[in-house]
Amino acid sequence: MKNITDSFVSVEHWSSAGSFEFNTDILATNPINLSVVLGVLIFFGKGVCASCIFQELNDLLDKRKQRILSTIRNSEELRRGAIEQLERARVRLRKVEIEADEYRTNGYSEIEREKVNLINATCNSLERLENYKNETLFFEKQRAINQVRQKVLQQALQKAIGTLNSCLNSELHFRTISANIDILGSVE
Repeated sequence: MKNITDSFVSVEHWSSAGSFEFNTDILATNPINLSVVLGVLIFFGKGVCASCIFQELNDLLDKRKQRILSTIRNSEELRRGAIEQLERARVRLRKVEIEADEYRTNGYSEIEREKVNLINATCNSLERLENYKNETLFFEKQRAINQVRQKVLQQALQKAIGTLNSCLNSELHFRTISANIDILGSVE
């Protein structure tokens, strides 16, 4: 079933949005409906002058036209407002996307920087631990060498004392002490 406006104006034949044509197909315009509307107007319009009817029709059409124009204006204003909101939203979206990219880039940079810092700190810690280990080994080696020297010296001294005690008699012992006393006396 066709739309009511299609029965008077052929939309299919429009060449552009601003032009229209009357539909001359008598069957498509529904002449029965037109005759009923005209009959009702004539029957109820008895005693009313034609100019009054046309005046009323003009007033009704003007009011309808004004309502349609007002609706179109309101729609245009709403459309402009929606376009402005859309543009503001697009600008905000671009800003947010740029900020997100900056955060992402800065985040990756920060992660890489922290990674490098952590690797450097770990390398430094390992180097310090290696140095500490080497120093500890060196000190332990020196301590062990000193302990061995002390034991060897102690054993050599004990052996020398034992040899001296077995080789020395009291006269030799007396002469050695006297010679040492003379040496110490000449030093003073």
